[in-house]
Amino acid sequence: MLDTAPTNRPALPPEIARRRTFAIISHPDAGKTTLTEKFLLFGGAIQMAGQVRAKGEARRTRSDFMQMEKDRGISVSASAMSFDFDRYRFNLVDTPGHSDFSEDTYRTLTAVDAAVMVIDGAKGVESQTRKLFEVCRMRDLPILTFCNKMDREARDTFEIIDEIQENLAIDVTPASWPIGMGREFIGCYDILHDRLDLMDRADRNRVAQSIRIDGLDDPKLAEHVPADLLAKLREDLEMAQALLPAFDRDRFLEGSMTPIWFGSAINSFGVKELMAGIGEFGPPPQPQRAEPRQVAPEEPKVTGFVFKVQANMDPKHRDRVAFVRLASGHFERGMKLHHVRAGKPMAVTNPVLFLAADRELAEEAWAGDIIGIPNHGQLRIGDTLTEGETLKVTGIPSFAPELLQTARAGDPMKAKHMEKALMQFAEEGAAKVFKPMIGSGFVVGVVGALQFEVLASRIELEYGLPVRFEGSQFTSARWVHGPKDAVEAFSAANKQHMASDNDGDPVYLTRLQWDIDRVARDYPQVQLSATKELMV
Repeated sequence: MLDTAPTNRPALPPEIARRRTFAIISHPDAGKTTLTEKFLLFGGAIQMAGQVRAKGEARRTRSDFMQMEKDRGISVSASAMSFDFDRYRFNLVDTPGHSDFSEDTYRTLTAVDAAVMVIDGAKGVESQTRKLFEVCRMRDLPILTFCNKMDREARDTFEIIDEIQENLAIDVTPASWPIGMGREFIGCYDILHDRLDLMDRADRNRVAQSIRIDGLDDPKLAEHVPADLLAKLREDLEMAQALLPAFDRDRFLEGSMTPIWFGSAINSFGVKELMAGIGEFGPPPQPQRAEPRQVAPEEPKVTGFVFKVQANMDPKHRDRVAFVRLASGHFERGMKLHHVRAGKPMAVTNPVLFLAADRELAEEAWAGDIIGIPNHGQLRIGDTLTEGETLKVTGIPSFAPELLQTARAGDPMKAKHMEKALMQFAEEGAAKVFKPMIGSGFVVGVVGALQFEVLASRIELEYGLPVRFEGSQFTSARWVHGPKDAVEAFSAANKQHMASDNDGDPVYLTRLQWDIDRVARDYPQVQLSATKELMV
């Protein structure tokens, strides 16, 4: 039975009701990219899953396409993938797991209805997981948890569950329970469907075999599970029933309870059960916050918003693709949509659906889907597209960068080209680019140090420009708000600190916290802000 939303809202059209749009969040190395691969494998999207650190070019993971991601075995850009599983259409948005990419990840989470949190069975809750979890919390996203790497030495199951409950302040309910661990790990008991799932270690791409049983006292269990492991399973589950809450879908949907599955993504084990859980319990497309009114998915007219822009996805063509999450309606290729910020109509003639690094033309899409619109810079993060109504989707933030450096072109004759490349990355949301009022050059701001490497390598690869990043005298940036005359007077008095961002908005570059305190004292009408809402 496809669940519809709470009863006070009309039933969703069947095509929208079967959509499940979610992101996977985790600490680096918890196995997120491997899990993504297996999702695609079971969704029939790829024939054989690749490993992140494959030998040579033999098997590269399908979802990582940037050169640096392939070299380092990390996912840097959030890609979106669509595939069918069972009777559902999954739209999976892969978030960069590396701690330096928090802003892109944050924005990705504005485009999904649920999140899958991947935890390493040996390491438990790690710092990056905690950060990403906070973002899900702020948005009240329902969270499903997958405890990975159970085929290696892992911590005690109760200990892992306790750590999640304590660290993340969320109730945990087991959806499955591991039998053995490390070398002894043989599979899981599926609590929600009362069956035994056994792992096949010989073939990593084979689906585990499921044995339907009638409760924990079924004599069939003894045929498949060694006596010592079976005794421990019965004892553990008795304790779990006494200590842990039973699954409650309403509490899960409001974000206060997470079901946890155990498995091993690399051995394709537990993945199918997790996917079935996303389909069965996960939320269909949800209403989207916007001004002046909320947008409901069942509305017949199309509304969508840009949450990510990726430049040069095809290095042969200088293209940009805007990732658009459809919030309502039924989109058909060739439609004319109203670009709210520009106030102009825009014909969408070649929208694409993503299947890892492959793309195909999207003839149609429904609320909940993510489509790519190739464009030459017209679309920016935060833009809203509608069928005529002036709506602005809200809640897509831009953060002040934590690290600033000055960019210099390796070849001074190519400074103009460098400006173009930097502006492109600024619109993509990969970095903040500030043009100081005084002096030449650009100040580039990022959230994490690895991003400078990513930028330098992409500018060199995509534009053929060597670029150097050097230390800057400034340590942080703040957007300047206030009455126009007050802002102008402030800018004139602080020229050596002033710059403009790629939208032309005034920015105050600071060296010390003292600078910020001084502005608050001397210019009470001017506000300095560390975030800027990407609404135009």
